[in-house]
Amino acid sequence: MDSAIPPPLPPAREIPSAFASSIRSWWSVGEKQSAISEERLLRRLPFFRPQNLSTAPNSDSPVIAHSSRVELSTPKHYLNTLSITSINPSPTASPPAVLLHGYGAGLGFFYQNFLAVAQWAGRHGSSVYALDWLGMGRSARVPFTIKAKRDDVAGRVSEAESFFVDSLEEWRNKMGLERMTLVGHSLGAYFSVVYALKYPTRVSKLVLLSPAGVPRDPNTTMPSRELDERDTVQGRAAVPATSEDIDQLRAEQKAEKQKESRSRRLFTYLWEEGWSPFQVVRSTLFWGPMLIGKYSSRRFMGLTEEDTRDMHDYIMNITLAKGSGEYCISHILAPGTHARMPLVDRIAALKIPITFVYGDHDWMDPEGGRESVERLRQAGNGKGRMYIISHAGHHVYLDNVKAVNELLVKELERS
Repeated sequence: MDSAIPPPLPPAREIPSAFASSIRSWWSVGEKQSAISEERLLRRLPFFRPQNLSTAPNSDSPVIAHSSRVELSTPKHYLNTLSITSINPSPTASPPAVLLHGYGAGLGFFYQNFLAVAQWAGRHGSSVYALDWLGMGRSARVPFTIKAKRDDVAGRVSEAESFFVDSLEEWRNKMGLERMTLVGHSLGAYFSVVYALKYPTRVSKLVLLSPAGVPRDPNTTMPSRELDERDTVQGRAAVPATSEDIDQLRAEQKAEKQKESRSRRLFTYLWEEGWSPFQVVRSTLFWGPMLIGKYSSRRFMGLTEEDTRDMHDYIMNITLAKGSGEYCISHILAPGTHARMPLVDRIAALKIPITFVYGDHDWMDPEGGRESVERLRQAGNGKGRMYIISHAGHHVYLDNVKAVNELLVKELERS
Protein backbone atom coordinates (compact mmCIF):
# COMPACT_ATOMS: atom_id res chain seq x y z
CA MET A 1 0.00 0.00 0.00
CA ASP A 2 1.30 3.44 -0.90
CA SER A 3 2.23 5.69 1.96
CA ALA A 4 2.03 9.46 2.19
CA ILE A 5 5.65 9.40 3.37
CA PRO A 6 8.09 8.46 0.60
CA PRO A 7 10.22 5.42 1.40
CA PRO A 8 13.83 6.36 2.13
CA LEU A 9 16.41 6.15 -0.61
CA PRO A 10 19.63 4.27 -0.01
CA PRO A 11 21.93 6.69 1.81
CA ALA A 12 24.23 8.80 -0.32
CA ARG A 13 27.76 7.50 -0.47
CA GLU A 14 29.68 8.50 2.63
CA ILE A 15 32.57 10.52 1.26
CA PRO A 16 34.48 13.26 3.04
CA SER A 17 34.96 15.02 -0.29
CA ALA A 18 33.41 14.65 -3.74
CA PHE A 19 35.93 12.05 -4.91
CA ALA A 20 37.23 10.21 -1.84
CA SER A 21 35.26 7.09 -2.75
CA SER A 22 35.55 7.34 -6.54
CA ILE A 23 36.84 3.81 -6.91
CA ARG A 24 33.99 2.36 -4.88
CA SER A 25 31.55 4.45 -6.95
CA TRP A 26 33.05 3.05 -10.14
CA TRP A 27 31.89 -0.46 -9.34
CA SER A 28 28.30 0.50 -8.52
CA VAL A 29 27.38 2.42 -11.65
CA GLY A 30 24.56 1.18 -13.81
CA GLU A 31 20.99 2.00 -14.78
CA LYS A 32 19.60 1.35 -11.30
CA GLN A 33 22.27 3.39 -9.55
CA SER A 34 21.92 6.13 -12.17
CA ALA A 35 18.18 6.37 -11.48
CA ILE A 36 18.85 6.55 -7.73
CA SER A 37 21.41 9.33 -8.14
CA GLU A 38 19.00 11.37 -10.26
CA GLU A 39 16.09 10.80 -7.90
CA ARG A 40 18.23 11.89 -4.98
CA LEU A 41 18.54 15.33 -6.60
CA LEU A 42 14.88 15.52 -7.61
CA ARG A 43 13.60 14.65 -4.14
CA ARG A 44 14.68 18.10 -3.09
CA LEU A 45 11.51 19.28 -4.84
CA PRO A 46 8.54 19.16 -2.43
CA PHE A 47 6.17 18.27 -5.28
CA PHE A 48 8.24 15.45 -6.78
CA ARG A 49 6.51 12.06 -6.82
CA PRO A 50 8.76 9.00 -7.02
CA GLN A 51 7.63 6.29 -9.40
CA ASN A 52 6.58 3.96 -6.61
CA LEU A 53 4.07 6.46 -5.19
CA SER A 54 0.63 7.12 -6.63
CA THR A 55 -0.18 10.22 -4.59
CA ALA A 56 1.46 13.62 -4.50
CA PRO A 57 3.89 14.09 -1.58
CA ASN A 58 2.52 17.60 -0.98
CA SER A 59 -1.20 18.01 -1.58
CA ASP A 60 -0.94 21.79 -1.18
CA SER A 61 1.35 22.17 -4.18
CA PRO A 62 -0.22 23.54 -7.39
CA VAL A 63 2.04 21.24 -9.42
CA ILE A 64 3.20 17.65 -9.36
CA ALA A 65 6.40 16.20 -10.84
CA HIS A 66 7.41 12.73 -11.92
CA SER A 67 10.06 11.06 -14.06
CA SER A 68 9.39 8.74 -16.97
CA ARG A 69 10.79 7.29 -20.14
CA VAL A 70 9.10 8.60 -23.27
CA GLU A 71 9.40 5.87 -25.89
CA LEU A 72 10.14 6.95 -29.46
CA SER A 73 9.14 5.13 -32.64
CA THR A 74 12.52 3.47 -33.18
CA PRO A 75 12.89 0.39 -30.95
CA LYS A 76 14.98 0.99 -27.82
CA HIS A 77 14.98 4.75 -28.41
CA TYR A 78 13.58 6.77 -25.50
CA LEU A 79 14.10 10.11 -23.76
CA ASN A 80 14.37 10.37 -20.00
CA THR A 81 11.88 13.05 -18.97
CA LEU A 82 10.94 15.05 -15.89
CA SER A 83 7.38 16.38 -16.11
CA ILE A 84 6.15 19.17 -13.83
CA THR A 85 2.46 19.66 -14.48
CA SER A 86 -0.19 21.92 -13.03
CA ILE A 87 -2.90 20.41 -10.83
CA ASN A 88 -5.33 22.84 -12.46
CA PRO A 89 -4.17 23.31 -16.06
CA SER A 90 -5.51 26.35 -17.87
CA PRO A 91 -6.72 26.06 -21.48
CA THR A 92 -5.29 29.54 -22.11
CA ALA A 93 -1.95 28.91 -20.41
CA SER A 94 1.35 29.93 -21.97
CA PRO A 95 3.24 27.19 -23.81
CA PRO A 96 5.17 24.88 -21.48
CA ALA A 97 8.85 25.47 -20.78
CA VAL A 98 11.30 22.73 -21.78
CA LEU A 99 14.74 22.76 -20.14
CA LEU A 100 17.54 21.24 -22.24
CA HIS A 101 20.97 20.47 -20.79
CA GLY A 102 24.38 20.91 -22.38
CA TYR A 103 27.05 18.54 -23.66
CA GLY A 104 27.58 15.42 -21.57
CA ALA A 105 25.25 16.65 -18.83
CA GLY A 106 21.70 15.72 -17.83
CA LEU A 107 18.43 17.17 -16.59
CA GLY A 108 19.61 16.85 -13.00
CA PHE A 109 21.94 19.80 -13.52
CA PHE A 110 18.86 22.06 -13.36
CA TYR A 111 17.73 20.80 -9.95
CA GLN A 112 18.11 24.26 -8.37
CA ASN A 113 16.04 25.91 -11.10
CA PHE A 114 13.04 23.59 -11.11
CA LEU A 115 11.32 25.14 -8.10
CA ALA A 116 11.22 28.65 -9.59
CA VAL A 117 9.89 27.57 -12.99
CA ALA A 118 7.43 25.17 -11.33
CA GLN A 119 6.00 28.05 -9.33
CA TRP A 120 5.53 29.92 -12.61
CA ALA A 121 3.73 26.87 -14.04
CA GLY A 122 1.52 26.62 -10.97
CA ARG A 123 0.49 30.27 -11.13
CA HIS A 124 -0.38 30.10 -14.81
CA GLY A 125 -1.74 26.57 -15.11
CA SER A 126 1.09 25.59 -17.45
CA SER A 127 3.79 22.90 -17.38
CA VAL A 128 7.55 22.51 -17.27
CA TYR A 129 9.55 19.65 -18.73
CA ALA A 130 13.22 18.70 -18.67
CA LEU A 131 14.66 15.90 -20.70
CA ASP A 132 17.94 14.22 -21.49
CA TRP A 133 19.00 14.45 -25.12
CA LEU A 134 19.07 11.18 -27.01
CA GLY A 135 22.39 9.48 -26.29
CA MET A 136 23.09 11.55 -23.16
CA GLY A 137 22.10 11.57 -19.51
CA ARG A 138 19.71 8.71 -18.77
CA SER A 139 18.17 8.62 -22.24
CA ALA A 140 18.82 5.70 -24.59
CA ARG A 141 22.51 5.28 -25.41
CA VAL A 142 21.99 4.31 -29.02
CA PRO A 143 24.69 4.10 -31.74
CA PHE A 144 25.71 7.48 -33.15
CA THR A 145 26.99 7.36 -36.72
CA ILE A 146 27.55 9.93 -39.46
CA LYS A 147 27.48 8.81 -43.10
CA ALA A 148 28.70 12.07 -44.65
CA LYS A 149 32.39 12.28 -45.58
CA ARG A 150 34.77 14.39 -43.53
CA ASP A 151 35.05 17.14 -46.15
CA ASP A 152 31.24 17.39 -46.43
CA VAL A 153 30.87 19.84 -43.56
CA ALA A 154 27.25 20.73 -44.26
CA GLY A 155 26.31 17.05 -44.47
CA ARG A 156 28.10 16.16 -41.24
CA VAL A 157 26.52 19.05 -39.35
CA SER A 158 23.05 18.29 -40.69
CA GLU A 159 23.22 14.61 -39.74
CA ALA A 160 24.55 15.35 -36.27
CA GLU A 161 21.95 18.04 -35.60
CA SER A 162 19.10 15.84 -36.85
CA PHE A 163 20.04 13.07 -34.42
CA PHE A 164 19.02 15.40 -31.59
CA VAL A 165 16.40 17.79 -32.93
CA ASP A 166 14.36 15.14 -34.73
CA SER A 167 14.14 13.08 -31.55
CA LEU A 168 13.04 16.22 -29.71
CA GLU A 169 10.32 16.75 -32.32
CA GLU A 170 9.14 13.16 -31.93
CA TRP A 171 9.13 13.63 -28.15
CA ARG A 172 7.01 16.79 -28.53
CA ASN A 173 4.52 14.91 -30.65
CA LYS A 174 4.37 12.00 -28.19
CA MET A 175 3.75 14.45 -25.34
CA GLY A 176 0.96 16.20 -27.25
CA LEU A 177 2.53 19.66 -27.01
CA GLU A 178 1.55 22.23 -29.63
CA ARG A 179 4.28 24.81 -28.92
CA MET A 180 7.12 25.11 -26.42
CA THR A 181 9.45 27.66 -24.88
CA LEU A 182 12.93 26.14 -25.07
CA VAL A 183 15.43 26.94 -22.32
CA GLY A 184 18.76 25.49 -23.38
CA HIS A 185 22.25 25.57 -21.91
CA SER A 186 25.46 25.49 -23.96
CA LEU A 187 25.14 22.79 -26.63
CA GLY A 188 21.51 22.38 -25.55
CA ALA A 189 21.01 26.04 -26.46
CA TYR A 190 22.62 25.42 -29.84
CA PHE A 191 20.23 22.53 -30.51
CA SER A 192 17.31 24.69 -29.33
CA VAL A 193 18.05 27.24 -32.05
CA VAL A 194 18.51 24.50 -34.66
CA TYR A 195 15.19 22.95 -33.62
CA ALA A 196 13.44 26.32 -33.93
CA LEU A 197 14.90 26.80 -37.40
CA LYS A 198 13.73 23.35 -38.52
CA TYR A 199 10.35 23.40 -36.74
CA PRO A 200 9.53 27.12 -36.42
CA THR A 201 5.81 26.67 -35.70
CA ARG A 202 6.60 24.61 -32.59
CA VAL A 203 8.61 27.21 -30.65
CA SER A 204 7.16 30.26 -28.94
CA LYS A 205 10.43 31.69 -27.61
CA LEU A 206 14.04 30.78 -26.83
CA VAL A 207 16.09 31.39 -23.69
CA LEU A 208 19.74 30.57 -24.39
CA LEU A 209 22.01 30.13 -21.37
CA SER A 210 25.67 30.48 -22.34
CA PRO A 211 24.94 29.13 -25.82
CA ALA A 212 27.57 27.22 -27.77
CA GLY A 213 28.19 27.60 -31.49
CA VAL A 214 27.01 31.19 -31.93
CA PRO A 215 30.00 33.28 -33.10
CA ARG A 216 31.46 33.01 -36.58
CA ASP A 217 35.13 33.08 -35.58
CA PRO A 218 37.03 30.92 -33.07
CA ASN A 219 36.91 33.53 -30.34
CA THR A 220 36.03 31.17 -27.52
CA THR A 221 38.59 29.56 -25.26
CA MET A 222 38.56 26.10 -23.86
CA PRO A 223 36.97 25.82 -20.39
CA SER A 224 40.17 26.66 -18.55
CA ARG A 225 38.63 29.45 -16.48
CA GLU A 226 35.66 28.79 -14.26
CA LEU A 227 34.55 30.35 -11.03
CA ASP A 228 36.53 29.77 -7.91
CA GLU A 229 35.26 30.09 -4.36
CA ARG A 230 35.85 33.83 -4.05
CA ASP A 231 33.73 34.42 -7.16
CA THR A 232 30.66 32.58 -5.90
CA VAL A 233 28.14 35.21 -4.80
CA GLN A 234 24.42 34.55 -5.05
CA GLY A 235 21.60 37.00 -5.42
CA ARG A 236 22.96 39.56 -7.88
CA ALA A 237 20.31 40.49 -10.43
CA ALA A 238 20.74 39.99 -14.15
CA VAL A 239 21.45 43.21 -16.01
CA PRO A 240 21.26 44.01 -19.72
CA ALA A 241 24.65 43.55 -21.36
CA THR A 242 26.61 46.73 -22.13
CA SER A 243 29.48 47.14 -24.59
CA GLU A 244 31.85 47.55 -21.63
CA ASP A 245 30.67 44.27 -20.09
CA ILE A 246 31.22 42.39 -23.33
CA ASP A 247 34.63 43.95 -24.00
CA GLN A 248 35.80 43.12 -20.48
CA LEU A 249 34.67 39.50 -20.78
CA ARG A 250 36.34 39.11 -24.19
CA ALA A 251 39.60 40.57 -22.84
CA GLU A 252 39.57 38.00 -20.06
CA GLN A 253 38.94 35.21 -22.57
CA LYS A 254 41.82 36.43 -24.78
CA ALA A 255 44.22 36.36 -21.83
CA GLU A 256 43.20 32.81 -21.01
CA LYS A 257 43.63 31.69 -24.60
CA GLN A 258 47.22 32.97 -24.66
CA LYS A 259 48.04 30.52 -21.86
CA GLU A 260 47.18 27.46 -23.94
CA SER A 261 50.01 24.96 -24.34
CA ARG A 262 51.47 23.20 -27.37
CA SER A 263 49.43 20.14 -26.47
CA ARG A 264 46.61 21.88 -28.29
CA ARG A 265 47.93 20.41 -31.55
CA LEU A 266 47.40 16.91 -30.16
CA PHE A 267 43.95 17.91 -28.98
CA THR A 268 43.09 19.18 -32.48
CA TYR A 269 44.18 15.90 -34.04
CA LEU A 270 42.13 13.83 -31.60
CA TRP A 271 39.12 16.11 -32.07
CA GLU A 272 39.15 15.71 -35.84
CA GLU A 273 39.43 11.94 -35.40
CA GLY A 274 36.11 11.92 -33.53
CA TRP A 275 37.60 11.52 -30.05
CA SER A 276 35.34 12.16 -27.07
CA PRO A 277 36.70 13.48 -23.75
CA PHE A 278 34.50 10.98 -21.92
CA GLN A 279 36.42 8.11 -23.51
CA VAL A 280 39.34 8.92 -21.23
CA VAL A 281 37.13 8.66 -18.16
CA ARG A 282 35.60 5.33 -19.17
CA SER A 283 38.87 3.77 -20.33
CA THR A 284 40.74 4.04 -17.02
CA LEU A 285 40.07 2.04 -13.88
CA PHE A 286 41.43 4.54 -11.37
CA TRP A 287 42.06 7.96 -12.90
CA GLY A 288 38.71 8.28 -14.67
CA PRO A 289 36.59 8.35 -11.50
CA MET A 290 39.18 10.53 -9.82
CA LEU A 291 38.95 13.04 -12.66
CA ILE A 292 35.19 13.22 -12.23
CA GLY A 293 35.62 13.72 -8.50
CA LYS A 294 38.20 16.44 -8.95
CA TYR A 295 35.95 18.22 -11.45
CA SER A 296 32.82 18.09 -9.30
CA SER A 297 34.69 19.15 -6.15
CA ARG A 298 36.23 22.17 -7.88
CA ARG A 299 33.34 23.07 -10.13
CA PHE A 300 30.55 22.95 -7.54
CA MET A 301 32.34 24.44 -4.54
CA GLY A 302 29.57 27.01 -4.29
CA LEU A 303 27.16 24.23 -3.32
CA THR A 304 26.75 22.65 0.08
CA GLU A 305 28.78 19.54 0.90
CA GLU A 306 25.67 17.37 0.49
CA ASP A 307 24.73 18.94 -2.85
CA THR A 308 28.30 18.61 -4.13
CA ARG A 309 28.40 14.95 -3.13
CA ASP A 310 25.08 14.19 -4.79
CA MET A 311 26.06 16.05 -7.95
CA HIS A 312 29.31 14.08 -8.06
CA ASP A 313 27.37 10.84 -7.73
CA TYR A 314 25.00 11.88 -10.51
CA ILE A 315 27.80 13.00 -12.83
CA MET A 316 29.70 9.77 -12.17
CA ASN A 317 26.76 7.65 -13.25
CA ILE A 318 25.83 9.50 -16.44
CA THR A 319 29.47 9.89 -17.49
CA LEU A 320 30.33 6.21 -17.21
CA ALA A 321 27.33 5.12 -19.26
CA LYS A 322 27.90 3.85 -22.80
CA GLY A 323 29.20 6.46 -25.26
CA SER A 324 26.60 7.70 -27.73
CA GLY A 325 25.43 11.27 -28.38
CA GLU A 326 28.73 12.66 -27.10
CA TYR A 327 30.35 11.74 -30.44
CA CYS A 328 28.41 14.53 -32.13
CA ILE A 329 30.81 17.15 -30.87
CA SER A 330 33.54 16.97 -33.53
CA HIS A 331 30.95 17.11 -36.31
CA ILE A 332 29.18 20.19 -34.97
CA LEU A 333 32.09 22.12 -33.46
CA ALA A 334 35.59 22.61 -34.80
CA PRO A 335 38.63 22.52 -32.47
CA GLY A 336 38.37 25.60 -30.29
CA THR A 337 34.62 25.03 -29.78
CA HIS A 338 33.39 27.37 -32.52
CA ALA A 339 30.65 25.98 -34.72
CA ARG A 340 31.34 24.62 -38.18
CA MET A 341 28.08 26.33 -39.20
CA PRO A 342 27.72 29.26 -36.75
CA LEU A 343 24.29 30.19 -35.49
CA VAL A 344 24.95 33.88 -36.01
CA ASP A 345 24.67 33.26 -39.74
CA ARG A 346 21.36 31.41 -39.41
CA ILE A 347 19.45 32.92 -36.53
CA ALA A 348 17.99 35.93 -38.38
CA ALA A 349 15.40 33.62 -39.95
CA LEU A 350 13.63 33.30 -36.59
CA LYS A 351 10.71 35.61 -35.77
CA ILE A 352 10.28 34.76 -32.09
CA PRO A 353 11.62 36.35 -28.86
CA ILE A 354 15.19 35.18 -28.20
CA THR A 355 17.15 35.88 -25.04
CA PHE A 356 20.92 35.37 -24.71
CA VAL A 357 22.34 34.94 -21.19
CA TYR A 358 26.06 34.86 -20.33
CA GLY A 359 28.02 34.78 -17.09
CA ASP A 360 30.47 37.60 -16.48
CA HIS A 361 33.22 34.94 -16.25
CA ASP A 362 31.87 32.87 -19.13
CA TRP A 363 34.15 31.20 -21.68
CA MET A 364 31.53 31.50 -24.42
CA ASP A 365 32.11 34.61 -26.53
CA PRO A 366 29.29 37.13 -25.88
CA GLU A 367 30.07 38.87 -29.18
CA GLY A 368 28.08 36.13 -30.90
CA GLY A 369 25.05 37.00 -28.81
CA ARG A 370 25.44 40.72 -29.43
CA GLU A 371 25.77 40.26 -33.20
CA SER A 372 22.81 37.84 -33.23
CA VAL A 373 20.56 40.36 -31.49
CA GLU A 374 21.59 42.98 -34.05
CA ARG A 375 20.98 40.60 -36.97
CA LEU A 376 17.53 39.82 -35.59
CA ARG A 377 16.79 43.54 -35.35
CA GLN A 378 17.91 44.14 -38.92
CA ALA A 379 15.64 41.31 -40.05
CA GLY A 380 12.66 42.98 -38.38
CA ASN A 381 12.70 41.01 -35.12
CA GLY A 382 13.11 43.47 -32.28
CA LYS A 383 12.53 40.80 -29.64
CA GLY A 384 16.15 39.82 -29.17
CA ARG A 385 17.74 40.52 -25.78
CA MET A 386 21.00 39.82 -24.03
CA TYR A 387 21.95 39.71 -20.35
CA ILE A 388 25.17 39.34 -18.37
CA ILE A 389 24.85 37.55 -15.02
CA SER A 390 27.31 38.72 -12.38
CA HIS A 391 29.50 36.26 -10.46
CA ALA A 392 28.78 33.44 -12.91
CA GLY A 393 30.73 31.28 -15.33
CA HIS A 394 29.62 28.89 -18.04
CA HIS A 395 27.20 27.04 -15.74
CA VAL A 396 25.44 30.33 -15.16
CA TYR A 397 22.22 28.67 -13.89
CA LEU A 398 24.14 27.05 -10.99
CA ASP A 399 26.65 29.82 -10.32
CA ASN A 400 24.07 32.52 -9.59
CA VAL A 401 20.84 30.62 -9.03
CA LYS A 402 18.75 33.48 -7.69
CA ALA A 403 19.51 35.87 -10.54
CA VAL A 404 18.99 33.26 -13.25
CA ASN A 405 15.77 31.97 -11.71
CA GLU A 406 14.36 35.49 -11.57
CA LEU A 407 15.36 36.04 -15.18
CA LEU A 408 13.85 32.74 -16.32
CA VAL A 409 10.49 33.61 -14.77
CA LYS A 410 10.67 37.10 -16.26
CA GLU A 411 11.31 35.67 -19.74
CA LEU A 412 8.59 33.03 -19.40
CA GLU A 413 6.10 35.76 -18.56
CA ARG A 414 7.34 37.99 -21.35
CA SER A 415 4.79 38.52 -24.10
